[in-house]
Amino acid sequence: MAVRSTSTPTHMHRRTQEQLLLEYLRRLENRREGRKAVRINISSLMPGNRREHHIRAATNSFEALVSDLMGQLFELKNLDIFFIYKAEAHTRVEDTVQKVKFLFSDDPLFDEKGRSEDEFVSWYDVETGYDELIKMVRDMSEDGRTEKRPVTRSNVRASLKARQDHGDPLSPEVLSRAVKALQRTDLTSLVRRQFICGVTKKLVPEPIFSEIYISIMDLRETMMPGINLTSNRWLFQYLTESLDKRVLSLLSKTDRFSITGDISFNVNVSTLMSPEFMAFDDGISAARRGSMVLELQKIDIFADLGAFLFAREFCQEKGYRICLDGLTYQNMSMINRERLGVDYVKVMWNPELVDGGAQMRKNLRDLVQEAGRSRVILARCDNREAVDFGGSVGITMFQGHYIEHLIAEDDRRRQLLKIKHRIERDTT
Repeated sequence: MAVRSTSTPTHMHRRTQEQLLLEYLRRLENRREGRKAVRINISSLMPGNRREHHIRAATNSFEALVSDLMGQLFELKNLDIFFIYKAEAHTRVEDTVQKVKFLFSDDPLFDEKGRSEDEFVSWYDVETGYDELIKMVRDMSEDGRTEKRPVTRSNVRASLKARQDHGDPLSPEVLSRAVKALQRTDLTSLVRRQFICGVTKKLVPEPIFSEIYISIMDLRETMMPGINLTSNRWLFQYLTESLDKRVLSLLSKTDRFSITGDISFNVNVSTLMSPEFMAFDDGISAARRGSMVLELQKIDIFADLGAFLFAREFCQEKGYRICLDGLTYQNMSMINRERLGVDYVKVMWNPELVDGGAQMRKNLRDLVQEAGRSRVILARCDNREAVDFGGSVGITMFQGHYIEHLIAEDDRRRQLLKIKHRIERDTT
């Protein structure tokens, strides 16, 4: 078995964004002069405006400020955004907040004049209001609760919307209807693609392969609004197995779903031993198998290690590559990639890796070296800090919203160069 350690130090346990925010504020206690903060209350919006791509767009708006070391961004459990920044950047922050407000201008929150600014944005002076800010964030971090606020009609409204967004638990009856609906629904519009890239010193992305997946959030909004799909782990796993088979069907229909380059996709161990996967495998060429990476979740692998080893051997003999997905720094230290027999491991980025100091950085560098620098993917890279840190410990492959941003910027540069060359050619 590929387990090297059975214990994890208490200080290594994953901390919430609220706890990280509280720690960050405490570190500012003796240097809080000239610091301000803003909270964007995404939780006050309607559920339809709190989808994954909305949150991504809002957080990406602060990317330039973070890259310029003007402030630190935190995404709270209730989806609110908290940004602590240097006073010298206040004008830029105000402009950024206005851009974010524009993203959600169609929300009913902005219907009543005068309410939007108060309910959607909260401003703080860290220097003069430090003690009150610490108390508020401490309340937020305790037991995962958000801060206690006076009961008002608007707070009740926001609380009701939050409960609605959380949704009713997934039941066997709802699951049965959903699985039947999946079989007859065209899911091509829900398919998303995110690239895994190398990144040069000049921040130019170099695509290696891309992950194909169906957005669970969009699936919920389309087919099962008001249902909390992840409330029951085993029912949710059954749903993902049904999704696996639909993805296999989509990948088989190259006339309807065009994909170029090497790809990866999430799949359950049980799916790899199903008739649907056998049929899929029979229908593709050996060359196409070699261009595919099968991503398996760690919890699925270790739930039945024997079944995984059998499926892994079968798939690798066919030419597929295997990626162990969903690792953290803590459990990466417990898994030996070579002994487990997987081609890649995917580690989730977390800002606490930077806070861990030189020892954690050294430990991670050793783990990356042991796994193989070309075998480790750092995922959920939403800002430059993640890429810079990953590079400092030897990681060469990255995935996340920041990488997608770099790809878009690179495409834009290429298009401008083409236009420039065309103009030069036409004028000579």
